[in-house]
Amino acid sequence: MTVTVETGLWQLDPTASAVAVRHKSFWGLITVKGAFTGVGGRGEVSADGTATGTLVIDATSLDTKNKKRDDHLRSADFFDADNHPEITFAVRGAERGAGDVVQVDGQLTVRGISRPQKVTAKLVSADAEGLTLEAEFQVVREEFGITFNQMGMMGGPTTVAATLRFTRAAV
Repeated sequence: MTVTVETGLWQLDPTASAVAVRHKSFWGLITVKGAFTGVGGRGEVSADGTATGTLVIDATSLDTKNKKRDDHLRSADFFDADNHPEITFAVRGAERGAGDVVQVDGQLTVRGISRPQKVTAKLVSADAEGLTLEAEFQVVREEFGITFNQMGMMGGPTTVAATLRFTRAAV
């Protein structure tokens, strides 16, 4: 069954949304996982079914359940959150594909460095009041100036997983 997405303005519901990261560390033996607790955003679905919008993540809100590691990830070695407190994903265009597939063309900005990012998302649910998207994609952290890699322990890409719930924006 094809789900129809209503046109109009949509607001991210941070209480029903999650953005998480995972990265292999210690030469691939351990996976470090964390979640950003501060997320926000808006989107607009046009009459032709395409969408644009912005997702904003508070870089200081990353929680890996280890305060020392979290403080280090917020430092200049990684996110440099004092100088770049937000991570953004600007959706330049999103189009519905076959079934529940949504092709997203965007721009990811981390540490003030922007790079194009294509993401394949899944439309999990949609009705007149809300819609939920799920996506998972990989980021090469070096492309954003994150080069800290003590003793070569942290090679490879970082995986980002997001569940994003949008509700009708108040006009």
